[in-house]
Amino acid sequence: MGKKTRFFCDNCATEVGHNVKACPRCGRYFESVRCPSCNFVGNDDIFTNGCPVCGYSASPKEAGFSQEKEKPRPLPFWAFFLSLGIAVFILAILFLVLL
Repeated sequence: MGKKTRFFCDNCATEVGHNVKACPRCGRYFESVRCPSCNFVGNDDIFTNGCPVCGYSASPKEAGFSQEKEKPRPLPFWAFFLSLGIAVFILAILFLVLL
């Protein structure tokens, strides 16, 4: 009995159907399928039994996907001071115009 090929979003590792055009979790649009082992790219219909080049077929954990998303980094401190300086400059201009 053959192993059923499973498809996963390249962006968030959510399992998706082979005929789905966009990921239901993150919304990423699928144009093609990419093998995580050899990086071969092609239409989903040629991946019915795994990768046609190397035969790879695995779960997202085996493929090296991580379910945890990277947390966004906070803005650097200089961005706060830059926006504060711009706000003070705009307020000074408005004050001079209204006098």
